[in-house]
Amino acid sequence: MSTVTEPVGAPVVELGLPLVGGAHGRVQGAGTEGLEAAEAEDRSAKLAAVRAGEIGSVHSWELVTAVDGPGTRMTVFLSGCPLRCLYCHNPDTMEMRRGTDVTSDEILARVKRYRGVMKATGGGLTISGGEPLMQPAYVRRLLRGAKAMDVHTAIDTSGYLGAQCTDEMLDDIDLVLLDVKSGDPETYKRATGRELEPTLQFGRRLAAHGDTEVWVRFVLVPGLTDDEANVEAVAEYVASLGECVTRVEVLPFHQMGRDKWAELGMRYELEDTQPPSPELVERVRGQFRARGLQVF
Repeated sequence: MSTVTEPVGAPVVELGLPLVGGAHGRVQGAGTEGLEAAEAEDRSAKLAAVRAGEIGSVHSWELVTAVDGPGTRMTVFLSGCPLRCLYCHNPDTMEMRRGTDVTSDEILARVKRYRGVMKATGGGLTISGGEPLMQPAYVRRLLRGAKAMDVHTAIDTSGYLGAQCTDEMLDDIDLVLLDVKSGDPETYKRATGRELEPTLQFGRRLAAHGDTEVWVRFVLVPGLTDDEANVEAVAEYVASLGECVTRVEVLPFHQMGRDKWAELGMRYELEDTQPPSPELVERVRGQFRARGLQVF
């Protein structure tokens, strides 16, 4: 795997958003009333741009090979997530306010820049997070722009906000990396703080859509998601989705994100949890294989 990581881009005021007045978008010498009016106009302009999908909150982006979908891909990590997964290795993406405002045009310009290598390797654009469907208008614009360039598209999602993904968006998505974190509702609630059912519903919708390929991802956490009955429930569900699921990835838990929790002043509950043994990983992969699924 190779990775190139770059900053997400310039602050909003450098990306062509409407400014009011002087060099910093403020009316020179207008007094308190003028400043307040200018600030309100700036906020209104930004809100309109966000609603139109022209601006999004972006954590970072990478040019990667062998992850996040086939070929060489530009993976854009958006900020904001409704889940609070105990094992999240990027907790700094949980809150949208920690991201940087970047225009969709800037992201699409980067896609265009790397389009040649994407096409040559069978790669494309992957929108990840956080949770990309926290910003559906922005994602919709990125997907449409990428497809207009004939670039393969993917989103990496928990499916919890699947209702935010319109049929129009689905038509522009070639691949969904669907994170099915548990097959048992109580385990899912403990692991994420949310309900399982929206993810299950989104997966069924993908299967019914028919034209979107699905790779299922399952994070194996000893003492949390490794229960045999829980894994069996996930495997049964995934198998029920039919031919749209072409791949299952069993991802062993790791501690690489632990320091980020401490840096953010957040309580990390899996401090003493060890990565799964090779034997446990093979047992879980075997449960998926027993359902006729292709497992990695």
